Amino acid sequence: MSNARAAVWRAPVLLALCVVFFDQLTKHWAVTGLGTDRVIDVFWTLRWNLAFNSGMAFSRGQGFGPVIAVVATVVIVWLLVTLRTESSKLSTFGMGLVIGGAAGNLVDRAFRNEAWLRGSVVDFIDFQWFPIFNIADICINVGAGSLILNSVLSARRAKTLEAAEFEEARGAAAAADAKNATESVTAEEIPEP
Repeated sequence: MSNARAAVWRAPVLLALCVVFFDQLTKHWAVTGLGTDRVIDVFWTLRWNLAFNSGMAFSRGQGFGPVIAVVATVVIVWLLVTLRTESSKLSTFGMGLVIGGAAGNLVDRAFRNEAWLRGSVVDFIDFQWFPIFNIADICINVGAGSLILNSVLSARRAKTLEAAEFEEARGAAAAADAKNATESVTAEEIPEP
């Protein structure tokens, strides 16, 4: 692999690995430290409260774990492939977070049950007025937000660049017209008196 290609992959893949590590570390703590009968009040409505989610976000799609796992795998592979074409720091940051978050939840689905891909995702961050979530979910949402923001900023940059190129082309055309007009006046024969 060339150095340039390795450099494109290095940062987002390292970020994704860090996300998976910290996500699994916090989930391990939640499973062993909280159990099913212990809740820790942290601040205001925030508390640590262990829950298992066999569905997708907001506990929708219960029982579709294998389908969700396949979709998550496809998304991870697609993002890894598209890393080759990304050059923006914001987009590679967002992709790293999304890949890491999806992989963290995929690890739960693959290994947190006796049957392959039938596991439940460990959730433990509970605001009591919002569905319970985990570090991987936070990273997926922040990563997706980064990708959306990058898309908006890229569109604005492209529009600004397009306007600048248009003005440059218009200025060049005006200069060429002026030069042609000057040349046509000097090329005319002026009668001698």
